[in-house]
Amino acid sequence: MEFFRNINRQVADLVATPALNSVLILAARVLMAVIFITAGFSKLGAGYAGTAGYMESVGLPGALLPLVILLEIGGGLALVLGFQARLAALALAVFSIVSGVIFHGGADPMQQIMFMKNLALAGGLLAFTVFGAGRLSLDGEAR
Repeated sequence: MEFFRNINRQVADLVATPALNSVLILAARVLMAVIFITAGFSKLGAGYAGTAGYMESVGLPGALLPLVILLEIGGGLALVLGFQARLAALALAVFSIVSGVIFHGGADPMQQIMFMKNLALAGGLLAFTVFGAGRLSLDGEAR
């Protein structure tokens, strides 16, 4: 057990280095946001009608789609830039959970995987809600 405690301590010391910490948090924000940004852009153009139809098939009005696109692209970009990152992360976390329940709540194994993906995204986003965007952000938080 002591062996793992020492390794954990070494990793903690390494990532506590301000420059490395800042880069890792920026990388985490980019990696977390890319799924939302690409999903939002995929709903534009040819994907719009299909997505609106899919929303309507589960009882949601297709008129909500512009808000979904705005949240995915706008929230994703806000997270990448670290602009109001706590708010963007919280909104995307709630969206991930709600959309997971609505669209991926079935018994199909692939839908269960998608649901778990949404929960994992929400978990990471909640960490940004708690800890902020870090130094390399427009928010400029040093925590």
